[in-house]
Amino acid sequence: MSHKIALNFEDGVTRFIDANVGETVADAAYRQGINVPLDCRDGACGACKCFAEAGQYDLGEEYVEDALSEEEAEQGYVLTCQMRAESDCVVRVPASSDVCKTQQASYEAAISAVRQLSDSTIALSIKGESLSKLAFLPGQYVNLKVPGSEQSRAYSFSTLQKDGEVSFLIRNVPGGLMSSFLTGLAKAGDSMTLAGPLGSFYLREIKRPLLLLAGGTGLAPFTAMLEKIAEQGSAHPLHLIYGVTNDFDLVEMDRLEALAARIPNFTYSACVASPDSSYPLKGYVTQHIAPKHLNDGDVDVYLCGPPPMVEAVSGYIREQGLQPANFYYEKFAASA
Repeated sequence: MSHKIALNFEDGVTRFIDANVGETVADAAYRQGINVPLDCRDGACGACKCFAEAGQYDLGEEYVEDALSEEEAEQGYVLTCQMRAESDCVVRVPASSDVCKTQQASYEAAISAVRQLSDSTIALSIKGESLSKLAFLPGQYVNLKVPGSEQSRAYSFSTLQKDGEVSFLIRNVPGGLMSSFLTGLAKAGDSMTLAGPLGSFYLREIKRPLLLLAGGTGLAPFTAMLEKIAEQGSAHPLHLIYGVTNDFDLVEMDRLEALAARIPNFTYSACVASPDSSYPLKGYVTQHIAPKHLNDGDVDVYLCGPPPMVEAVSGYIREQGLQPANFYYEKFAASA
């Protein structure tokens, strides 16, 4: 039996390792070729101090106060030379992947489906034997290489990995390199290369209500997160507000409805900014955040959208005089 440990490095690279029962995280990392910061191995120097963001673990008993204080341990800090996982864990490493002698993994796959969901959105699915080994945290992204070029584009997973297949929601940018390929040339069986996973925007352990705010194709990481929540359940209420510019930008509504049926305490709403919209809810996401969604600040807010949306939401929350327990966000902008 082993537990899967996600090591998140400060440059955004995530690598997954397997830790055997009773094996320290540091030993497991070294066994798999990743040199996490380490010096004494005895819990005396503090060189391997990291932050455990999720999971159950044994801190060990051989470290000294100077290496890890009681207050730090209560906050979630660990010494990887002493930490032994008791479940799957997420560990934030205060060093770059390069310093730790590792790098983002690369995978080869093939297009299994390309669907034009609307004038503005493309759904891309890719599948391959190598992807059956791909692990990522719901909300993270990869760099997809554009076939026929040396350039890559970053896209968040919109699904979990299942049977070696993953999917993405891609904004259809007129003249965009990836958009032009997907709308004009792509066909099932075409090879694609992806590198990752990457990013610090991912689903953390759910300890309180969640407010999820998506703008356009920023919906992608949330559908992956919600798939994970549907699998593991949640004792806390979750609410998603999905905002787009035009009516035709609204996609995956049937999927959101299906997820709401699977997750008893999940609700969602969508709104369209265009004044010409025929959709019932109009305006921006900030106009549809109710006080109950902010729960007097006892809420974790997740936001994925274009920079103006991120700035608008940040300003709105400040205006309410509230400080969320946690505020995680991902900005994205289209590439020409």
